[in-house]
Amino acid sequence: MKKPRYERRVPLLALLSALPALIAALILLWTGDLSSRLQWTITLVVGGTWLGFWLALRERLIRPLQTISNMLAALQEGDYSMRARLGAPDDSLGLVAHEVNALGSTLREQRLEVLEATALLRRVMAEIDVAVLAFDSDERLVLANRAAERLLHRSEESMSGRRARSIGLGGLLRSEGPRVVDMAFPGGSSRWEVRVSHFRQEGKPLRLLVLADLSRALREEERSAWQRLVRVLGHEINNSLTPIQSIAQSLQSTLERQVQKPGWTSDVTEGLDVIAGRAEALARFMSSYARLARLPPPDLGPLEVGDWVGRVVNLETRVPVQIVPGPPALVRADGDQLDQLLINLIDNAVDAAGETGGGVRVGWSADRREVEIWVEDDGPGIADTGNLFVPFYTTKADGSGIGLVLSRQIAEAHSGTLTLANRGDVSGCLARFSLPAAAP
Repeated sequence: MKKPRYERRVPLLALLSALPALIAALILLWTGDLSSRLQWTITLVVGGTWLGFWLALRERLIRPLQTISNMLAALQEGDYSMRARLGAPDDSLGLVAHEVNALGSTLREQRLEVLEATALLRRVMAEIDVAVLAFDSDERLVLANRAAERLLHRSEESMSGRRARSIGLGGLLRSEGPRVVDMAFPGGSSRWEVRVSHFRQEGKPLRLLVLADLSRALREEERSAWQRLVRVLGHEINNSLTPIQSIAQSLQSTLERQVQKPGWTSDVTEGLDVIAGRAEALARFMSSYARLARLPPPDLGPLEVGDWVGRVVNLETRVPVQIVPGPPALVRADGDQLDQLLINLIDNAVDAAGETGGGVRVGWSADRREVEIWVEDDGPGIADTGNLFVPFYTTKADGSGIGLVLSRQIAEAHSGTLTLANRGDVSGCLARFSLPAAAP
């Protein structure tokens, strides 16, 4: 037999639960010494009252459940405006209604957050100058932003559902990790950085393809580099040519006189010496620039950090440099270039410490991935940190301004980093140079 529904089964059980008491009452009533009219009257009153309580029980039991069911159906449909008012706040039915209302409020807030985040994401994707496309597991396009439409000269509607191969992007989806490619699209030819990542939408795996135009950024950076270089070269060359031109004009005037003043030969000699000195300084400057521009690629080999640091520290004879030993560490590097890097750092530290009579310390730390070498001094610190790595900028009277720039080039050529900063607790500077660790 088919099982009756809940709203019929529970009231029926309530009806049957009172039936034995009702039958017993009627038996006592009809076996008593009462008139027939009174017996029928009492029977109707008792029966009507019993049926009335049964209907009231059914209404109080079924209606709240139907209300809660309608609430949950509305939440499922995305309607969070409905609220249930059932029972007192301190009874079980009131607690159920309270929890359903709280669930609706939570879902409403979460839905608003998702809608706002989605709107923001769509606005960002529409405005950024980077082509963004999403493909499903069959490599069919499901999403493209405005930059992608301009790049491919097609609307998103016309490309939606088409395979990546048919719109000229099939080979790019199989790349792993960021890479740079030279490709021509209907919207232009350029050098592109290609990134492919994975995400899920509605439980379905999707692939995200991002194409960033590198040519414009490279051109702007190249133009900025040329402007900085021309500015530095022009400043240094003018510093040498201006006094040379002035002294040359004075010497020419001296030699054109009909009658020379006493001691004119010494004036000419002194002027020629100044010209020679400025020409030599200009030659040193151009030599330093050539040295900076022609740094050869490193010849990598195994290098034990402790031996290397000890060897370079022993080259400094002006002040004793303290070595703070670290754990045994090995790197693959060009020993000659790293010698030059550490010599530059120690030389700067010793010069700074000489101004205050402080000391210099060199040490290192290491883990499985990285080795960090540090040089610490007790000098006055760095006054202008913004120009530390600007070529030819120096605060030393006899400095060339390429030591730190050359050191950073060496560090980056070894896939490392070089940073300099003032010590926060006391005066002085701390240089940190990191390198990838090599397997022993």
